[in-house]
Amino acid sequence: MHELSITESLVSAILERVDGRVQTVTLVIGRLSGLVPESVRFCFDICTQGTRLEGAALDIIELPGRARCLACDQEFELPDAIPLCACGSANLEIISGQELKIKHVEVEV
Repeated sequence: MHELSITESLVSAILERVDGRVQTVTLVIGRLSGLVPESVRFCFDICTQGTRLEGAALDIIELPGRARCLACDQEFELPDAIPLCACGSANLEIISGQELKIKHVEVEV
């Protein structure tokens, strides 16, 4: 489960940059990132135990995958990790959906 090591890194990054007790963390996770949001949520609870993030709410915004076909120039949503345009081409440029970023951290004042 790579979500555990990634979540550990996210928690460490927040702890290094934010002072005070954290109330809410908002993550953006693209559907093509290879991460399972529910697994990240589970790991977050484990990784925050005994830290200033323990008990913090975790909000996850899931972004759909989007691609542009280099054969027909059509832009479309990718429902899964199998990239294929309606024209039959697999020659695509991924536009979004691979993101993993910390969007917002709310700290108790």
